[in-house]
Amino acid sequence: MNTPFPRQKYRRVLLKLSGESFCAKGGFGIDAKELELIASEVRDAARLGVQLAVVVGGGNIIRGAELAAAGHIHQATADYMGMLGTVINALALKEKLVSMDVPCRVLSALEVRSVAEPFIRGRALRHLEKGRVIILAAGTGNPFFTTDTCASLRATELECDILLKATKVDGVYNADPRKDPSAQRYESLTFSEAISKRLGVMDMTALAMCQERNIPVLVFDFKRPGNIARVVSGESIGTLVHNG
Repeated sequence: MNTPFPRQKYRRVLLKLSGESFCAKGGFGIDAKELELIASEVRDAARLGVQLAVVVGGGNIIRGAELAAAGHIHQATADYMGMLGTVINALALKEKLVSMDVPCRVLSALEVRSVAEPFIRGRALRHLEKGRVIILAAGTGNPFFTTDTCASLRATELECDILLKATKVDGVYNADPRKDPSAQRYESLTFSEAISKRLGVMDMTALAMCQERNIPVLVFDFKRPGNIARVVSGESIGTLVHNG
């Protein structure tokens, strides 16, 4: 709908994967086929020479926000439970990548030293410079922040060129395309437009951070084989959210 924003090949990117991407549609846990799909896509992108950091969600393991909303568990505790769910996903992805001969490390914002390194910015940068994929678990390590906000924070800390938000749809629409057949997809949006129109690209805190730090966000369908590699190579797919 808007004039497309020029794309380029990126040097360092942050990929945000939802927890739901690890399970079959409508399911929970980790589905072997979905895990292999994700790992294959990450492997193919990493082989292009890009420095790749991956933030994983945990909604396939536990949906803490729903438990908290139902009044069963305090929000802070539910959020910590969700962080532990992201560690499970990160470990699964790491093991699959290792089996594909992709060097990678899991770095966690919570201390779980027996299975993951602590997130230290300098160490994360060193891994990236050595050509290792880094998988970032446990969100920010603090309750009341989403993994979208974690993705924005880590993209800022690691000086990434772009934040790639992998979704189940091929971009951002002006209405829900599953409910409205006339919904139109944006090729390009400014952060101000995304925020004012409440288009649901990411949570407001995450969007505001990317806007302030001038980190573009690309929303794309990762279920289509090869899309992560296409995005990394600078192909024009999905919806790019930027400062204009």
